[in-house]
Amino acid sequence: MSFIELFFIAVGLSADAFAVALADGLNLQKRRKAVLIAFMFGLFQALMPVLGYFLGSGFANLFSAFDHYLALGVLGVIGGKMIVESIRELINGDEPAAVKSLSFSALLMQAAATAIDALMVGVSFAAIRVSIAPAALFIGAVTFVLSLMGALGGRRLGLRLGAKAELAGGIVLTVIGIKTFLEHISGGI
Repeated sequence: MSFIELFFIAVGLSADAFAVALADGLNLQKRRKAVLIAFMFGLFQALMPVLGYFLGSGFANLFSAFDHYLALGVLGVIGGKMIVESIRELINGDEPAAVKSLSFSALLMQAAATAIDALMVGVSFAAIRVSIAPAALFIGAVTFVLSLMGALGGRRLGLRLGAKAELAGGIVLTVIGIKTFLEHISGGI
């Protein structure tokens, strides 16, 4: 596999992580939290291909039977909660009482949900005999950089737009969950 091919795979796998990091960034007060978000997304995007590589297609097929429900549930619940809270703030004319903090468990669930496709990439890497360690590290690094850009960009927007940014972030998370679900039940759009 060429570097260019691996780069495009890494960017493709990072797209959902970037969008979720952007939505998460809307509520960030401190930049260092953006680094944690990017690190977690990069870590999961690096680990999932390795897991897929070693599990092989037998277990991966079993996991793919329900992974889309997991992504829909996690991103839908988190996004839905953000939508409801932001609408409540917009209707009441309130400024957000306090910036909502992304819990570590929610961050872990988001990182796992956005890295599901990387598991299947790992299975395909095993089939074509890609050297998994450098490929996984590269995918993780690309995801880290793009997620950091997303979180920091979201932070800038969030500080300017308040509850409207939270509403947009909730919609983005919910749409990504629905998109992942629809892609998997339709066999890939």
